[in-house]
Amino acid sequence: MEPVLVLVGFLGAGKTTLLKRLLLEAQQADWDPYVILNDYEHAELDARQLAGQLSEGALKPLDGSCICCSGITALRDSINRIPQRKQGITLIEANGTSDACRLMGFLGVGLDTRFKPPVQIAVVDAKNWQRRGEHNLLEANQVQVSSLIVLTHTKDLSEARIQTVKDELHQVNPHATILRVNELALWQLPELSPVSGSFDAFEHQKSHWSSCSVALPALPDEASIKALCERIPKTILRVKGCTQIGTSSDYTYFERCPDGAVSIRPFKGEPVTGSKLLVVGPGSDPGKLNEIVTQVLAAQ
Repeated sequence: MEPVLVLVGFLGAGKTTLLKRLLLEAQQADWDPYVILNDYEHAELDARQLAGQLSEGALKPLDGSCICCSGITALRDSINRIPQRKQGITLIEANGTSDACRLMGFLGVGLDTRFKPPVQIAVVDAKNWQRRGEHNLLEANQVQVSSLIVLTHTKDLSEARIQTVKDELHQVNPHATILRVNELALWQLPELSPVSGSFDAFEHQKSHWSSCSVALPALPDEASIKALCERIPKTILRVKGCTQIGTSSDYTYFERCPDGAVSIRPFKGEPVTGSKLLVVGPGSDPGKLNEIVTQVLAAQ
């Protein structure tokens, strides 16, 4: 039977980075992975970054809905249509506001019998765990039914902080194994079992933040990208985009991390959506984004 692994976690916790690493390990171990990506806006952007690690037809982006509620049927249908493979493994990355308990409750019903019961893996940013203010409840909800909790962003943290995070996570979910990301290996995952039991009710609609995207013209340099990200209000929890720099025909991908740092890297190929700026969070507004873009370009 084929394992089905669901990656959940707050916006910017490091789900996609972990997914890339697991795909590399899967190839080295002769697994045949299939990936489903869920995002509010243009999941194709992240999908393009993974395309080079997968065989043709082994990647399905799902955007415009949340897979724990309105998008659950599309997710379940996508899984059931996955071609049967020797040494197959399915990896699903949920969007950063998913109600992880609700997702697992719905996803476990109606899958083809050739799949194992889905197992959830929570990715937790140890630096920012339960420092999300009004969003702490959502972050805690995302670990309640996880079989494995993976700690990221631990590099510069004290051992005391890491132990505090582990203790708090054990209180929320006493059944999960907790590992730092460098302690995790792909071979451990197919042996995980789903976590069962009761969990706290969560009003998920509160976390259905607005999202939007706007066309993004070519920017003069990387400094312009950083200026753009700095001007976007901190109430926006997720910022990412893809554009061209100067006269280059190549595309550049960027994102603003939870701590405000901006990550910039080459984009593989050409985005099917064209150059875009995407945001998720309270107050997302296309008019405001276009105004910020205009201000950054005028300042050059």
